[in-house]
Amino acid sequence: MARTTSPRQKQALPGWVAEGVQIFDPLEKRKGVVQFIGEYEDPATRISYANAVFARPEGGGVEWVVQDPLSLERG
Repeated sequence: MARTTSPRQKQALPGWVAEGVQIFDPLEKRKGVVQFIGEYEDPATRISYANAVFARPEGGGVEWVVQDPLSLERG
């Protein structure tokens, strides 16, 4: 059985966003540190993002995927 492919989108990122950088996500109203930038498939929409931003609160906590990387502010 052939696997169906998900639509793939590449999100635009500000040039300063990189792993280890502190950020403020205004949509989530959360501060955190970028943990990883890479592929992510949204389980609800099945859309695959080639460069999703994963963030976690500084010092640990629950990781989240940034919905709109262009809205990020330096943290």
